Amino acid sequence: MSAKITFTPLSYTGWGALDHLMDEVKRFDAKRILVVTDPLLEKLGITDKVTEPLAAAGIQAELYTEVVPEPPLEVGEKLVRFTREREFDLVIGLGGGSALDLAKLAGVLATHEGDVADYLNLTGTRSLTHKGLPKILIPTTSGTGSEVTNIAVLSLTTTKDVVTHDYLLPDAAIVDPALTVSLPPKVTAATGIDALTHAIEAYVSVNANPVTDGLALQAIRLISGSIRTAVTDGSNKEARSDMSYGSFLAGLAFFNAGVAGVHALAYPLGGQFHISHGESNAVLLPYVMGYIRPSCEKRMRDIYEAMGFTLSEQHNGEDSLKCVEELKRLVADVEIPLSLQGFGITEEALESLTADAVKQQRLLARSPMQLERDDIYAIYRIAYEGVVREKS
Repeated sequence: MSAKITFTPLSYTGWGALDHLMDEVKRFDAKRILVVTDPLLEKLGITDKVTEPLAAAGIQAELYTEVVPEPPLEVGEKLVRFTREREFDLVIGLGGGSALDLAKLAGVLATHEGDVADYLNLTGTRSLTHKGLPKILIPTTSGTGSEVTNIAVLSLTTTKDVVTHDYLLPDAAIVDPALTVSLPPKVTAATGIDALTHAIEAYVSVNANPVTDGLALQAIRLISGSIRTAVTDGSNKEARSDMSYGSFLAGLAFFNAGVAGVHALAYPLGGQFHISHGESNAVLLPYVMGYIRPSCEKRMRDIYEAMGFTLSEQHNGEDSLKCVEELKRLVADVEIPLSLQGFGITEEALESLTADAVKQQRLLARSPMQLERDDIYAIYRIAYEGVVREKS
């Protein structure tokens, strides 16, 4: 079976990659630049690493810092209106997934008509027709992979939806692990497990292929081997570099193979309870993978081996079970709650979570095990109880 493989046109990776920023700005002959970023990054002085070289070159840059985690649709609408009202010729996204997703929206929709809502995957009635403004994306976390994907995620009242099209791909991605050193342990943990989830779901996806398999397995090796150190010792250059490369590879893997059940069930956790995307994925990861394990046992063994463990000689399912146990242990080690109750979610909420997760057919279609409504409810209940069980 053939497979379409899409990569970002140009990426710079590794320690000091930000030094290439001005090369890209000059390539687009940009004179007036919008920088979409998180207000905390401005406070920490990280935005200066972008704005000072621009100012030294006589280029006008305007910071837009009205970015919030898990951005609601209204935040996206406001940014697009702001961008349309000014004559920018380049958009730079600097920050975590929220800032990067919003920068992608601003760049593309600045030259389109209508609202952001008109282009949503589940309910929109319009289609993107052209690329819009050039976009440079610079992640400051190792997790979302937004810098190499064509997706922008927005929070709705109780769930999430996306705008997705290859026009959202950046013209250049600059992935510099030096920008992640100041990331707090909690955010390092959540975004790191998010990246690991991207790699794992890409590897077991029904759309997986040899190219995405290679990307996903290497991402799993890098992330699982470095995340604990990155969380406890954020200044560790090797751990930060491995996390950065792992997140980048995981982004490429899931962009081409897709994510599935973990993400489908995570969206309502963010929508209804405002749990961060990374934590939503983390609390569900061992339970979704444990539930669907019979449908991807061989691939779970591969994941276990990529995490650094020696496989048993019996090949009888023991390793895939150990893989699920290790995923749960990893989430615990980076101090993310291991049950929905740990996030204050009540048993009564499981029905509404299920109702919203069922709508995520774009994601559910990639699961190696078909997940119906009863399956989704069962997984939420398992995650609520904090006990791994497979489908009976």
